[in-house]
Amino acid sequence: MSDATAEVPVDRARATEAGPIGRFLNATELDTRMLGMLGALLIIWLMFHVLSGGLFLTPRNLWNLSVQSASVAVMATGMVLVIVTRNIDLSVGSILGFVGMIMGVTQAQLLPGILGFGHPAIWLLAALAGLCVGVTIGALHGFVIAYLGVPAFIVTLGGLLVWRGGAWWVTSGQTVAPMDATFRLMGGGVDGSIGATWSWIVGIVACVAVVLMLMNARSQRRRFSFPRRPIWAEAFLGAVTCSLILGAVWVANSYPWPVGIVRRYAQANNIEIPEGGLFIAHGIAIPVLIALVVGIAMTFIANRTRFGRYVFAIGGNPEAAELAGINTRWVTMKIFMLMGGLAAVGAMISTARLNAATNAQGTLDELLVIAAAVIGGTSLSGGVGTIAGAMLGAMLMQSLASGMILLGVDTPLQNIVVGLALVVAVWLDTVYRRRVG
Repeated sequence: MSDATAEVPVDRARATEAGPIGRFLNATELDTRMLGMLGALLIIWLMFHVLSGGLFLTPRNLWNLSVQSASVAVMATGMVLVIVTRNIDLSVGSILGFVGMIMGVTQAQLLPGILGFGHPAIWLLAALAGLCVGVTIGALHGFVIAYLGVPAFIVTLGGLLVWRGGAWWVTSGQTVAPMDATFRLMGGGVDGSIGATWSWIVGIVACVAVVLMLMNARSQRRRFSFPRRPIWAEAFLGAVTCSLILGAVWVANSYPWPVGIVRRYAQANNIEIPEGGLFIAHGIAIPVLIALVVGIAMTFIANRTRFGRYVFAIGGNPEAAELAGINTRWVTMKIFMLMGGLAAVGAMISTARLNAATNAQGTLDELLVIAAAVIGGTSLSGGVGTIAGAMLGAMLMQSLASGMILLGVDTPLQNIVVGLALVVAVWLDTVYRRRVG
């Protein structure tokens, strides 16, 4: 039997009754909530572009927007799992600040005295030290929550205060700078980008991966006799996804190096600058690549592993999960260990981007991370959440902040807007669940 004749509509009766839009959504199986978020993000971008006089939707601003969103997006992927299990972590911003200070002291003061300044292993050892500290803090929080029975709200609220004070205590409030040259690459900038050629290579590889994933998913559905999307729907999803990927690469490659840096680069490499100037593209920033890799890995963990299934089972019904034989305490502890590790990765990006470690680093980041997860569709009642939605939520939150900065809005008013956005997101989630339920 041919592939076309073997196709089975997802819901023939519903597709027949629905209008053209309903039939399209049924055929493509698109998440309506994700489409709503994309629509809201597009509206926000267009609004700020108009109000800022055409400054928002420029390659420079969009490139900076992606870099600024990276650390929050990384931590938001872990916050999804925390909230899915009906917990909360208020300490991630303070953990970021404490771990950033540890990494700063390690690479700026401790390791140079042992290995010598400029040693190629300094950045790696500092990053590993930060990762170990982050996971250890997460394990401590998880143990107190899971095995001692202290509510996550109280434990992480205490962690917010403890680790913020710890960041100050490490250096008595002094700022540590500069960071190792290789470590700084994780923060973006001219050197912390992969350039135009490698950006196109990454984009093409990503498009090939998308096509292979669609083909594999279709093959798996056929193997287990599950309903399959029409061929045109598969082609549509592949074309749109690849267009978005290549469009993002084009934007990244449209942002040139500053004129002064180009001039110094040309002089150092004996390159003659043409009359119209020398165009060298930034390309995709390394922190953005880190965030994307984390997002892909976390999506795999959440959707394709036993641990991920246990997380959603606990969030859906903790009592039933425990009766089914799931070690809920150990799973909860691992979730907070993972959250601590992701906070350490966020600290690497933030510290490298600032080229300094400060005791105020990461202040209020916990609110941005929670807001990104909730706006991205993670339900505070547990059991529901997506990694991609949280990362999109982080982009939306940073878009609000960047747009208001371009418009010259004062910081207090920015916080008001962020707070209102969080409340509205939770309200919309409540309304949606009532209608679906």
